[in-house]
Amino acid sequence: MRMYDIIEKKKHGEELCRDEIYEMIRLYTEGSIPDYQMSALMMAIYFRGMSATETSFLTDAMATSGDTVDLSALGDRTVDKHSTGGVGDKTTLVVAPIVAAAGGTVAKMSGRGLGHTGGTVDKLESFPGFRTSLSPEEFSDQVKKCGLAVIGQSKDLAPADKKLYALRDVTATVDSIPLIASSIMSKKLAAGTRSIVLDVKCGLGAFMNTPEKARALAEAMVGIGKSRGRQTAAIISNMDIPLGRAVGNSLEVCEAIDVLQGGGPDDLREVALTLASLMLELSLKLDGDEARALALDTLESGRAFEKFCTWIELQGGDASYARDRSKFGKAKYTRELSAEKDGYLASCNAERIGIAAMKLGAGRETKESVIDPRAGIIILKKPGDKVRAGEPVALLMTDTEDKLDGALATAAEAIEISDTPVTDTTLIYEIIR
Repeated sequence: MRMYDIIEKKKHGEELCRDEIYEMIRLYTEGSIPDYQMSALMMAIYFRGMSATETSFLTDAMATSGDTVDLSALGDRTVDKHSTGGVGDKTTLVVAPIVAAAGGTVAKMSGRGLGHTGGTVDKLESFPGFRTSLSPEEFSDQVKKCGLAVIGQSKDLAPADKKLYALRDVTATVDSIPLIASSIMSKKLAAGTRSIVLDVKCGLGAFMNTPEKARALAEAMVGIGKSRGRQTAAIISNMDIPLGRAVGNSLEVCEAIDVLQGGGPDDLREVALTLASLMLELSLKLDGDEARALALDTLESGRAFEKFCTWIELQGGDASYARDRSKFGKAKYTRELSAEKDGYLASCNAERIGIAAMKLGAGRETKESVIDPRAGIIILKKPGDKVRAGEPVALLMTDTEDKLDGALATAAEAIEISDTPVTDTTLIYEIIR
């Protein structure tokens, strides 16, 4: 096989065969194909696309390029959930204990935040002592004990994807649906769960900025999952504005606990229940109404909150923080973002809020950045709410005072006030089964 011939073939829009794709990924992973040739192929794919069959082969080749997780001993109820990345997206903290308490098995690998999007692993580390790295034996034993474990992604999981993503990031080929879909799904397949539910974010704070683009990505990923023998479904949810009111690690943990205890913002609760229902529908083979009723009962009965506490404790975290949220403490410095005029909040741009939170210390500008678990933003007003000039619309919090001014200026860019109320508040655009 010559890499030149593969590039030439794709340049002309021809379909690559299975053997070409698997051999190419194998050789690139081991370092036998130079970056300049793989860059050329990525650009050819960007312009010429890939068929569903090609994308499925590419995904499987990446998934099997390194370690894979064998969860067969845990039965056929294993289920994973993946979000394409958002601001204030703490749904895993709510969804995972609901599903586990209802009889599903959640064996999940999650990532860290980078840039304006948050990471589940960073949120969980707000609990003193919480271990995000478990041995395969510890991981399996914990799932058997309580039906739930969430750990950081293994560096040896889908190494081809890691190399390809780094290359795409510097060659302007990130925004290709076949390449995005294969990147996400290769890690999900390698992680070994039988069912996969995807939350495809759509809007200002997401990579897919229109429902049409989000639908194309969701359909591609669901198609890949089914072609590789996994039960797969997706929701397309709104990320024009942050999900919930809290943005920042311990702040989001507290908000998730609030939902598990019967409170919390309506939008977070609804997205979490929709995701949990889909996960139960696939993993327990229930119809949609049965799954929704089970998820709701598990949440409202308090079983999900108790499962959450058990989960935190089993992974070494101090679960007393879940029962007494004041233990997380408050940031040293707080600054109000106030409305500049009377009217109605028309926009709360998720991307600008996420960047402001990152500047406060809640996220990473580089992989080496250190997270401040108490830093972040509490959104006091959401689109449609009436505001008066000088009234606070958000609170910014950090332990580093000199970060406040820059973050406040960025957060101010997120806020738009209109004379008339906003009426379009779509939360979930579509469910794809």
